[in-house]
Amino acid sequence: MLHLANRELALNLLDPADPADAARLGPRFCAGGFLWQVHDLAAGPAPLPLVTGPEWPSPTPLPFNAQGLPESFRHRTRDGAPLTVNGALGLAIGAGALAVSPSGEATLTAPCRWEITPAADHVVFHTRQAAAGFAYDLTRRIGLHGRIINSTTQLTNLAAAPLALEWFAHPFWALGAGRARLALPPGTTVPDNPGFAVAADGTLTFRRPFVAPDDSQFSLLALPPGQPLALSLDHPALARVTFATSFVPSECPVWANARTVSVEPYLALRLAPGETREWSVVHGFER
Repeated sequence: MLHLANRELALNLLDPADPADAARLGPRFCAGGFLWQVHDLAAGPAPLPLVTGPEWPSPTPLPFNAQGLPESFRHRTRDGAPLTVNGALGLAIGAGALAVSPSGEATLTAPCRWEITPAADHVVFHTRQAAAGFAYDLTRRIGLHGRIINSTTQLTNLAAAPLALEWFAHPFWALGAGRARLALPPGTTVPDNPGFAVAADGTLTFRRPFVAPDDSQFSLLALPPGQPLALSLDHPALARVTFATSFVPSECPVWANARTVSVEPYLALRLAPGETREWSVVHGFER
């Protein structure tokens, strides 16, 4: 693994060139800049892990489930419509070339290769790849300042045709006793469901504790229009965790099981040939 640290936090990032880390990767999440764990160094003599995952504390979760603070470029929409898929071939941006079965199952056939440039307070990951009629250039920068982590993505369409896709962040925040309380933007709503409720002030609460890894709830939040997302939530070992986007989400699921809770801001992209887009998310871990 790759490491980035200061006096407050230590970050473990997957190294796509390390066979042990490569076994944790698949077609779902971007390999470069994959934050696997955040440790609190100010908590005491032993580093305290601050993020979890659907299978936590398993050291070998399935690549689809993963853990930490991953980000993803979808090769299909959530309802199965192709994005970066062309027949039996596809491209998972930041992951690699795909073979796609008639049923839609994707297998990674050629992982992308990364140039990694470490510095004192950040790590830069760069790759470019072409497959299935698509081509791109991607730079991911993970920066650490105090107790703040900044994750920035820059994507360029290198193909001769427009590139339409969806990106989303999937932070896996730790739960205490199978529950969490999230402070979402006032005016946020959620359809009636058995797992979550959102008050008028934007406070999301769990209707019940989740009791097992396969006990879960997925719902789509309706955020106030026209503004980037900013939220905070409680944490079993910290004062609170904060999270913010530089963009207005195109949609935003919330998901939880007994191990983790996640708010997943999506960004719908359509890049003309040669066009570049940059965006970021910011994580804060407050004592």
